[in-house]
Amino acid sequence: MGAVVCEPRDSEASAASAGVRPPPWSPAASTSFLRPSSFTFARLLRSGCCLVDGANVTWRGVHLSPAGPTLTQMSGSAADVGGIAPAAGLVPTLRVLVAPDCYGDSLTAVEAAAAIATGWNQVRPADRYTIAPQSDGGPGFVEVLASRFGERRQLEVCGPLDENVQAEWVLDLNSGTAYLECAQACGLARLGGPPTPQTALSAHSRGVGQLIAAALRAEAARIVVGLGGTASTDGGRGMVDELGGLSSGQRRLAGVELIAASDVEYPLLGPWGAAEVFGPQKGADSATVAMLEHRLTEWAGELDAAAGRPVSAQAGAGAAGGIGAALLALGGRCESGASIIAEHTRLDDDMAGADLVITGEGRLDDQSLHGKVVGALAEAARSHDIPVVVMAGQVDLDRLAVRSAGILAAYAIADYAGSARLALADAANQLMGLASYVAARLGNRGPTRYL
Repeated sequence: MGAVVCEPRDSEASAASAGVRPPPWSPAASTSFLRPSSFTFARLLRSGCCLVDGANVTWRGVHLSPAGPTLTQMSGSAADVGGIAPAAGLVPTLRVLVAPDCYGDSLTAVEAAAAIATGWNQVRPADRYTIAPQSDGGPGFVEVLASRFGERRQLEVCGPLDENVQAEWVLDLNSGTAYLECAQACGLARLGGPPTPQTALSAHSRGVGQLIAAALRAEAARIVVGLGGTASTDGGRGMVDELGGLSSGQRRLAGVELIAASDVEYPLLGPWGAAEVFGPQKGADSATVAMLEHRLTEWAGELDAAAGRPVSAQAGAGAAGGIGAALLALGGRCESGASIIAEHTRLDDDMAGADLVITGEGRLDDQSLHGKVVGALAEAARSHDIPVVVMAGQVDLDRLAVRSAGILAAYAIADYAGSARLALADAANQLMGLASYVAARLGNRGPTRYL
C-alpha cells in the first residue's frame, strides 16, 4: 500500500502555543501549507490504495524517516486524565499511528481516523501518519477491511424490523474468506429512529442469515461474522431460520470455517447475558428485559441440544444480542474482533514503526479494556514501549485506571466541545479540534512515566 504525505515548508511556524486551545478547523487556517481535509483523507482510505504518512509520497516497503524521539523524550505531568503537559516547545518529528475504532453512530472508524489526522496535522505538519482504522467486530468492521483489501459487495437483506436494507460485505478472493457484519443487516442505525421497548422485542437477525447464505453461494471457505451494534436480542434465531433451521444450517456450513468476531466476553443468559447487559442500550425497559431473557432461555435449550454442549454459557455467546451463541451452535468459534482486524491490517508492522499511537472510540470505560480496540492497542503498544493517547467521545475512567491500562493520556470530545450534545452533533469537527489541542500539548521537558 502507498502512503500519501504532505511535506511542510521549512518556514512554517508552529500553530501551537502552550496552554492555548487551537481554534476549530478552517480551510483558511494557513496559506503556507496545503492541509488536506478529513474528506480527502477519507476518500484516500476508502480507495484502499493509500496510507497517510506526513512528509512525502511513498509506497509500502520504502524506508521511512529516522525514528523520532523515544518515550522518555515526551513530558507529561498534568493532574487530570489527560496526562500530557502543555508544550514548552514541540517534540521533533514523530511517526504517529492513528488507529481509532468507530464513535458509535457519529463517526465510522475511517472517518474518525481522517478527523484525527487532519487535526493533528494542523499543529504538527512535519509528523508522519500511518492511518489504520480499527474495529472490534461491531459497526465499521466491513468498512475497515474494505479500505485495506478484498472485494466489496452489496446485498439487499431484511432489516431488523422487516424493511429491506442495503448491506455490504467483503470477499477476499485470495483466501476465500467472506467478512460479514451483523450491524450492516440489523444494527441500531437500521431502525430508522431511536430504539424503544417495542423495537427491542421486535428486532431480529434474519438479514445476517441472508448475508451468510450469500457468502455460501460465493463458495467462501471461511466466513467471519463481525458481532456488535445490533438492535436485535433474538439469540440469532432469525439468522438460523433464514438458513433453514439449526440442522439445515449445520449441514450447509459443514466444511466452512465459521468465526464469530466478538467484542464481548459475556454468555447468553443471566446477569451478564445479552438481555440484561445490552437490552437497555437497545431500548428495553425492565419488563422488556425480563421478556427477552425468558425468550432467550427457551432458545438456549435448543442451541445447546443442537450443538451437543452448553454453547449458551460460552464466552461471547451473548454478543450481538445472542447471535454469538447461534454461530457457536452452527459449528463456529469465537475470536477477538480487534485481533482479526489487527492481523489483516498488519497492525504489528505499523506499531513497530510508530513513536506514538492515537486511538479512540465513543466511550472509554471498563469494557474498553476487555476485548475492544483501545484495550488491545494499549496492550500491544506496551510491549513496544510506545505511548498511547486516547481521544474518546466520553471518558468514564479515572487517571489511575487509564495509566494502569497502559494509556498515557485520555481526552474526551465532550469536554473539549463543552457538551456531549455538541460532541455528537458536530463529531468530525470537534474531534479534529481535540486532536489539534492534544498535539499542541506535546512537550519535551523530561521523562514521562508510561505506566
